[in-house]
Amino acid sequence: MFKIGLIVNPVAGIGGPAGLKGSDGDEIYQQAKELGFESRATQRAELVLSSLNELADSLEFVTCAGSMGEDCFKHSATKQATLKYSVVYTPTDKSHTSPEDTVKAVKCIAEKDVDILLFVGGDGTARDVCSAVDSKQPVLGIPAGVKMHSGVFAVTPKAAAALVIDMIRGGLVSIAEHEVRDIDETAFRSGIVKSKHYGEMLTPQEGRYLQHVKCGGKEIEALVLDDIAADLIETMENDTLYVLGSGGTTKHIKDILFNETPCDARCCEEGCDEDSDVTLLGVDLFLNHELVASDVNEHELHEWLLKYPSRLVVTIIGGQGHLFGRGNQQLSSRNIQKIGLDNIFIVATKSKIKTLEGRPLVVDTGDDALDQRLAGLRQVITGYDDRIVYPVEYL
Repeated sequence: MFKIGLIVNPVAGIGGPAGLKGSDGDEIYQQAKELGFESRATQRAELVLSSLNELADSLEFVTCAGSMGEDCFKHSATKQATLKYSVVYTPTDKSHTSPEDTVKAVKCIAEKDVDILLFVGGDGTARDVCSAVDSKQPVLGIPAGVKMHSGVFAVTPKAAAALVIDMIRGGLVSIAEHEVRDIDETAFRSGIVKSKHYGEMLTPQEGRYLQHVKCGGKEIEALVLDDIAADLIETMENDTLYVLGSGGTTKHIKDILFNETPCDARCCEEGCDEDSDVTLLGVDLFLNHELVASDVNEHELHEWLLKYPSRLVVTIIGGQGHLFGRGNQQLSSRNIQKIGLDNIFIVATKSKIKTLEGRPLVVDTGDDALDQRLAGLRQVITGYDDRIVYPVEYL
């Protein structure tokens, strides 16, 4: 079940058709209302929901009361009766909310561990969401404002729905940090554009398959593996234990860390006979960029985890999509939980993920509760500073 957070700014964009060049502030809202204008934010949200209705059996929404989200599900014209949702925040005024309501709503929804947070509004709403959202939370804006200078919005509501559907179905949707910007409305009404940077949010973008384009547009495996290794090694922290699991992709990273010449990816997949201190089929441990233990068993790994904060690097089984429970049983339930779910780094080339043909990744730790927690949309490192989100399924 995929959880989607939804926050609607019910006053977003009301100043646009009124010619007020923005909607920020109670005064502008009242002026637009007196002129007979209404916000289109709810209708924009309903466009997204209507497109997602086809996946109702696999979706669960977390939203806010009244016009901040709930009304979009209850409105008879949208026919969203099959979409499941729960309300986790209620504003004081359900029809005319404030920036503080958006901030509080983000925090309440965050407690429900949503896979993606959708918000409907403009740059002002984006600022409010950015001020409260966790840096690891994927976010996507549904455009409904007057000023749209931020890079966190889909081009249209239907485009937003298409991105979400692609993510759920296992499409190769990249995610990256995009800027949140806003302009000074007072200065803008005087003809002066002053745009200010307020931060970044992790945002899905159009799916990309090619990391390195060469030789007829194919992904060059060795170059991509080098990029994945460089991304991980650059972010490694001192005095932190790095647990690198089995597989050809992780073997490549181990080789580079151990100052060895990485073996060819096809060699690893077929079985590498070269002598090496790091293993293809085992779990190896690195501390401060040095190999400290090779081919550890479950008990040995647990002893190391009791001594240091840790990070886990794992890859998937090509063609099958297993993440845990096949060939890496050293990564037991207790060891995974000791490391922490937020400290798991999944690495794979896009070519490898493409072989799954949209099928989700699979977890089989032997612990149903843990498997459920692991399920959902997970980030996969697919190159240097290049990530996609891909579904993990609890079966």
